[in-house]
Amino acid sequence: MKNTLLKLTFLGFFGMLIQATSFAQSGSVSINQDNRISELLSIKSKMASNNELNNRYKIQLFYGSITEANSIQSRYRSKYGNWEPSIVYESPNYKVWIGNFRNRLEADRALLQIQKTFPNAFVMKPER
Repeated sequence: MKNTLLKLTFLGFFGMLIQATSFAQSGSVSINQDNRISELLSIKSKMASNNELNNRYKIQLFYGSITEANSIQSRYRSKYGNWEPSIVYESPNYKVWIGNFRNRLEADRALLQIQKTFPNAFVMKPER
């Protein structure tokens, strides 16, 4: 009986050891990526820093004639420097837009500051 119990214990222990080592896995991962991916990421980051990505919110300060648009743009630059202004032509008016906000919340926070000087300013998302 002792001998049988000892054999069963030994077989159980040996079986668990075999099972643990047979299910253990090891491996390595090799990632092969195209070199152009890093180039594309670099171009995208440059476009983002130059405000060329248009899928973002902007604040419109003015629309009308080019002389007034230039005046508003220079007045904005003298008062604020946080967001770069740009003049956009959409027939027949010129528009002064500022910022390149990722979401509506960022744009609304900026609008609260800007409306002190430009009360007609509003948040918009350009379609182009």
